[in-house]
Amino acid sequence: MSSVSKEKSIEQKLITIALVGNPNAGKSTLFNSLTGLNQKTGNFPGVTVDKKAGFFRIVNESKIQPYRLVDLPGTYSLFPKSPDEKVTCEVLLQHDNIDYPEIIIAVADATNLKRNLLLVSQLIDLNIPVVLALNMADEAEKNGIAINSALLSQLLGIPVVHLNSRKGEGIDELKKQIAIATKPACFFMTKESIETDEYEHYIDLLKDASAKYPSINSKLKKIEEKDTLIRFKKISSIISQTVEYSGKGKLFQLTEKIDTVLTHPVFGFLSFLIVLFLVFQSIFFLAEYPMTWIEDLFAWGGDSLSALLPKGFINDLLVKGVLAGLSGVVVFVPQIALLFAFISLLEDSGYMARVSFMMDKLMRQVGLNGRSVIPLISGVACAVPAIMGTRTISNMKERLITILITPLMSCSARLPVYTLLISLMVPDDETSGFFSKKGLYLFAMYILGFVMALLVAFVLKFILKAKQRSYFIMEMPVYRVPQLKTVFITMYTKVKVFLFDAGKIIIAVSIVLWLMSAYGPGNSFEQIEKKYTSEIAANPTNADELIAKQESEKLEASYVGHVGKFIEPAIKPLGFDWKIGISLITSFVAREVFVGTMATIYSSGDGENTLKIRDKMSLERDSVTGKKTYSEAVCWSLLVFYAFAMQCVSTLAVVYRETKKMKWVFVQFFYMSALAYLSSWVVFNVIF
Repeated sequence: MSSVSKEKSIEQKLITIALVGNPNAGKSTLFNSLTGLNQKTGNFPGVTVDKKAGFFRIVNESKIQPYRLVDLPGTYSLFPKSPDEKVTCEVLLQHDNIDYPEIIIAVADATNLKRNLLLVSQLIDLNIPVVLALNMADEAEKNGIAINSALLSQLLGIPVVHLNSRKGEGIDELKKQIAIATKPACFFMTKESIETDEYEHYIDLLKDASAKYPSINSKLKKIEEKDTLIRFKKISSIISQTVEYSGKGKLFQLTEKIDTVLTHPVFGFLSFLIVLFLVFQSIFFLAEYPMTWIEDLFAWGGDSLSALLPKGFINDLLVKGVLAGLSGVVVFVPQIALLFAFISLLEDSGYMARVSFMMDKLMRQVGLNGRSVIPLISGVACAVPAIMGTRTISNMKERLITILITPLMSCSARLPVYTLLISLMVPDDETSGFFSKKGLYLFAMYILGFVMALLVAFVLKFILKAKQRSYFIMEMPVYRVPQLKTVFITMYTKVKVFLFDAGKIIIAVSIVLWLMSAYGPGNSFEQIEKKYTSEIAANPTNADELIAKQESEKLEASYVGHVGKFIEPAIKPLGFDWKIGISLITSFVAREVFVGTMATIYSSGDGENTLKIRDKMSLERDSVTGKKTYSEAVCWSLLVFYAFAMQCVSTLAVVYRETKKMKWVFVQFFYMSALAYLSSWVVFNVIF
């Protein structure tokens, strides 16, 4: 706290600062640098789709000034064109908004200053103290762009600070300017731009545009167009005085060379497929060893705990209920961590923006545009933030279609299900050429989800009607070396969410399932025990086999067995038995609960609890036919069902929050459920 002691320092009133800028200007990275929080960052638009808040302090002489920093969604203008831009405009224009700022930090990309200054000029006209943070100043310098920040500050009438937020450079100077920030002495706002001689009328115009989005009238559009033309005329004059270009730098040249391949109409798509293919190959290859270690650890822990505790209720509850269910989740942590690591690398490098650009032509054929690609690809991680990410889509029809199809993308919650079922079909050493067959199957599942999403979008294109015109404009950022810190933060955060959010649900479900499997109606358990007690006495050499049969019969006679048997006729045409039926029901809470449920069910039916879940399921046989329960046909039927079924309460909740209508929640749930059932039926009865 510098040289000032805590005793002499005086805490001041909390001041709210808004962090505002164009998409992909580096706001989230600066937010993390100032607050020390670990907000998700990425080198593509749409990372921040809602407000994020954090706190930091500036110590000056005998004062400690606390600040509340609000990171707002990226916007190109204060005339909103999408729901996320509307969020930013409402905060900046409504004095009664809880996040209305007393200071604005305008974050601008120094490598593309002209485009960024349109928003900065509008922020100055809000009559709020503004500090301009020229981010990525190091990249601008490397690419032959020299900015005279002193003259720029003079012409704009606001402080200007050079920053490299990724490395934390310039943060101290930024804090210094924040501490002394005052209202701008001059404005870009002119009488010509708003056709009035009263400043307040301009603020009212912006408020009106924000309130009427998306139905902005023609008068407002004309005013916006004229205002933009006048502003850019002045901005061009300022740029000519303050910025010198000495040719394209090496980074821009390298980016252009890479893009000749990665954005090529043919090679670009092939490159994207190769990247995805290698990612899924790596997920199986790299995660195999840690997954085996975790499985062995839980198997040893279960046996040790079972031997340590006296036989009875507590022993079975902890070993066959809690530990068995938890093991079904933790074992997939290596794969989840790797998936998010790869996604983070692709985002932070700038590659995702290229994918959007390439996909735009394909997306338009199914009623969308390239801006829908980012939410869809984000859906590979989780559908909840991906659906929130649709706020960057200005066309309401395209946004609704994207919301409805995003859950068809195979999310990380499906990964444990896919991995388990693929492992049951494919031996560990089975390959196809140089590649793991498991990785090929996993790649196929993700491609299947994407293809089905496009097919459904194509159908919805003709069902949903809208007059709003569609456009797609996206900045192509230069390629950057991903920050390992960002990658590890993403991995840690996502694994933590997976373990604790899903883990709590799975443990709760596991306990309930175990209790339902440990007891049955009437005296059915007593009769089964009596039957096998006499058989074991008569055949002591077959005691282990008879005990296993006893546990299996007790499971079938339990409450959970009765529930499973009740729904079995409905799912029998898909190749599913009553045990799978129980897992289908519980996984409607969250897809990954499937694995924990299977672990609990098969643990309850295993007298000694000595085998891993994959081993138990692979040894399962149909009691009538004697064939493997988890045949290739059944496994593929289950894979397809889980690829298409809507089994996530959180996703349904966010769909309601984003659309504000229960109608779309029901539409999404029923069309996905019907699609899953019919597709699964075709796979089991027609293909196999």
